[in-house]
Amino acid sequence: MDSLIPTLAISVLPVIFAITLHEAAHGYVARYFGDNTAWQMGRISLNPIRHIDPVGTILVPLLSYALGGILFGWAKPVPVNFGRLRHPKKDMLWVALAGPAVNLLMALGWALLLKMMALAPDFDYRAALVGMARVGIGINGSLMILNLLPMPPLDGGRIMVSLLPMKAALKFAQLERYGLFILLGLLYFGGLEKIMRPLLALFYAVLTSVFSF
Repeated sequence: MDSLIPTLAISVLPVIFAITLHEAAHGYVARYFGDNTAWQMGRISLNPIRHIDPVGTILVPLLSYALGGILFGWAKPVPVNFGRLRHPKKDMLWVALAGPAVNLLMALGWALLLKMMALAPDFDYRAALVGMARVGIGINGSLMILNLLPMPPLDGGRIMVSLLPMKAALKFAQLERYGLFILLGLLYFGGLEKIMRPLLALFYAVLTSVFSF
């Protein structure tokens, strides 16, 4: 318990912003391409409170991090009506990419903070900022990679639907009804960790090389 409380304290902001800004990005890009659904529902906002799901945004990510596993979590999904996009099949690609792209940008920002702390002289909050930066890199890297897996309803599945020829895309999109069960099955039997661990290791290696941690 003594070690859990400091972990929670430094993890709250990185986790909340990683999950909620991912969702907000989908809404912003959908609106740009013609779908105002999220805007009309007040969900296009940088205010994390509008996107927080108490279990998925706070409890699950913090517990998974505290237990030493891969960080997982979710926010209230931003509603996107793909039929209202100006070019639904083509524009779906950019709407889906928006969330992982924001996670990549945030991971780079946290990596820059970590580099700055490595070069900075010691001060009272340095250790806390280092811990926060590491959590930020971890949660954003995990969300980016997880969501890019080519499985509906993940963002990677939407990207695949956008890129495949129409007939193949329609068949592939039908997997969405089973996607959550497949994902939970992979998680339960350890398959998801086996897929993500090497990808995360590669991601960390690239960041380490770029920022010379």
